[in-house]
Amino acid sequence: MADGSANVEGATTVAADRLRSFIERVERLEEDKAAIMNDIKEVYAEAKGEGYDVKTLRQVVKIRKMDRADRQEAEALLDLYLSAIGE
Repeated sequence: MADGSANVEGATTVAADRLRSFIERVERLEEDKAAIMNDIKEVYAEAKGEGYDVKTLRQVVKIRKMDRADRQEAEALLDLYLSAIGE
C-alpha cells in the first residue's frame, strides 16, 4: 500500500503554487493599474493646463460609460429632484 502522506504533501504543494500564482498575477495587475491611473492623472493635468475643467471632464467620462437608458433615467431623476426642491 502506498503512503497517503506523500500524496497530501504533493497536493498541498500544488495548491500553494496555484495560490502563489494567483497572488503574483494580482500583484502584476495592481502594478499595471497604478501605471494606468498615473497616465490618466497626467491626461487630466494636461487638459487642466489647457484650460479645461477637470471636474466636468470626469463627469463626461462617467456619463459616456452609461448606456442610453441608464443615462436618461439618471437625468430624469436629477430633474425630478431639482424640481422637488424648487431649483
